[in-house]
This record gives sequence, structure tokens and C-alpha cells, in this order.
Amino acid sequence: MLAKGQTVIQLMEKFAPKALAVENDKIGLQLGTLNKEITKVLVALDVTPEVVDEAIALGANLIIAHHAIIFRPLANLRTDTPMGSLYEKLIKHDIAVYISHTNLDVAEGGMNDWMADLVGITNAKPLEELQNEKLYKLIVYVPKSHHQSVLDAILAAGAGSIGNYSHCSFNAEGTGTFLPGEGTTPHIGTPGKLERAEEMRIETVLPESLRSKTIQAMLKAHPYEEVAYDLYLLEQKGKAFGLGRIGKLAEPKTLAELTEVVKKGFDVPAVRVVGDTERLVKKAAVLGGSGSRYIHHAIRQGADVLITGDIDYHTAHDALMAGLTIIDPGHNSEKIMKREVAGLLGRMLADSGSNTTVHASEPNTEPFRFL
Repeated sequence: MLAKGQTVIQLMEKFAPKALAVENDKIGLQLGTLNKEITKVLVALDVTPEVVDEAIALGANLIIAHHAIIFRPLANLRTDTPMGSLYEKLIKHDIAVYISHTNLDVAEGGMNDWMADLVGITNAKPLEELQNEKLYKLIVYVPKSHHQSVLDAILAAGAGSIGNYSHCSFNAEGTGTFLPGEGTTPHIGTPGKLERAEEMRIETVLPESLRSKTIQAMLKAHPYEEVAYDLYLLEQKGKAFGLGRIGKLAEPKTLAELTEVVKKGFDVPAVRVVGDTERLVKKAAVLGGSGSRYIHHAIRQGADVLITGDIDYHTAHDALMAGLTIIDPGHNSEKIMKREVAGLLGRMLADSGSNTTVHASEPNTEPFRFL
């Protein structure tokens, strides 16, 4: 069974929701249609002529890329221009192109977490917070006989996490009253007769992403026909989502030693370095893509080094004067997303019973050459 295009993207967006993208980022379906069966998916950093030829040879009819192929509004669609010719080839071979950019950067377990893991950062936090997940308070009333089973179902759905603590709940005894109406089949009591029942009040918290799953689990485990429960939006901030990551290294390293880790982990032949290569680095920040405007975020949070791409001359001087070292492996270092997304999406499709396969693009789309 082949997966429909919409199914493939639903799985992708389950991991990297569109809501995580920064404002005005060019993400989503940019060319073609998802209303078709997908034979093979090709995951690429950039959509270049070489990547399109690879998709054609592979028989892939969906490309999931990190960088947009349509970044600015099109004034025309001329096929005698380089980009117009690229669009034409994609359309002729019925290859759709979907972009997952800053939402993939921000996602938990996404681009910036992959970078942090490769560098050896522990307990990573966002370098710049963009949003916090909404938190809800769930309150439900349960007969004593089903208290534990309903509580277990709620917690198994993922509710009850506060910081590093899980299975958090508050439980209190009380008396519930209700009058079953005509035609009802109450679990406790008789239609037309006011009933008093010994019940338990369960309170817990849950993030917005688990709201539907938790409510469904609670309703399934609850014995009542009509379940009395409340759901309140809380003022407290939930999990933070943002760009970049910062944290302490598992093992302090000199800048020179960390440079070798970066070169190997990101598979780059060379890096640009700002600062004393013998300086001991204890706290590091990473950010995929262009990170020039994030040096002050790294400085404010006490980073010894910022690992990012596209650092310009004047920003390098600013960092040097402020005591921040920099390792610049280039923008193309984001190519690590190819194998990570291909592996993750491939497993998700296989688990769903689909025969659609996912492949990491092989061409090197680095525009620069090191001589």
C-alpha cells in the first residue's frame, strides 16, 4: 500500500508542525499536488538541477526539502530561465516539492537538536525562545470504583508532566449528585431519581499537543454516559520552542578540539574560526543556517562559542571584541537533515503499513569549493 501525499505530509508535520515556523517563512507545498500516491520520497537540503535529476532517476514523486525553491513572488514563469527550467522539469515529471524550514529548525528533536547532539551539548535549551506551548488544567469526576483506571489512562496519554516530573496529579474525595433523565442508562442510579455518588476528583495538567489524545483516553476509560469534566487554559508557560540551542558540553574542549568535532560531525572539509584556538570551551551554542544576528543571544547566555554559518566580517569582529569564539562550518552544514528526516519519516511510514520509501539525497549542494 502506497501512502497518499497528504498522509506523508501529515506524518512530517506531526514531527515538525507548521505552527512552529517563524512568521512569513516559506514552508509547505510549493509545487505540484499531494493528491496522489507517493512511490518514493527524496529528502534534500536544496532543490537543484542535480537533485531533480536524482529524483527522476530514483522514481521519486515527492521532494521534501529544507530550503524553499520559491522564496519571492514570481513575476512570470518563463521556462527559458534557470529556475523556470527547474520548475518545468518538476512539473513534467509530476514531482511535488514540500518545504520544511524553520519549523524543522525549531521542532523538538529537529535540526538544532541534531546539531547540539553532534557537538556534544547536554540539556540543550533554545538560544532564542519564540513561543511556549499552551498548558491546560484537566479536572474530571470519577466514581471511586474507576478512579485508578481513569487516572492511569489520563497519565498514559502523556498528561501530568511538570518540568522533569511526570505522573503529577491531585486526587480528592467528594460527593457528586445527578438526576438521570428519561431514556438514560446510568452507570450508577435510576432514571428519574436523584442520585448521590461517592466520587474522586482528579486534577492534572497537559500541553495543548496532547489535549485531544488525553480527552479521548479519559472518555474511553470513564464508565459514565455523560462525563463531568473541565478544561482550563492556564497562565503558566509550557515547553519553550525556539531557534538554536545552548548548553554545556558533556566534556570541555579547546576551541581547536571542538573544531575537529564539528568538521567530522557536519562532514565539512574546513571551517572558519574566530578566537583563540587554545581557549577552553565549556558552554556552546549552535544554530543552523545563517547565525550572524544571534551572537548577542549567545553572549547574553554565557556561551563560550557559537557554531553557525554565514558569519560576516563585521560580526566576527564584534564577537571577537565581546569574547565570543565562533566556528563557522557554512550554511551547507544543515545537510545533516537529509539522513535524519529520511530515517525518521521512513520509520513512521513503515509503522503505518505503507510501502512508500524515503531516501536521503546524495548530490552535494554546497556552492562553495575549498582550494
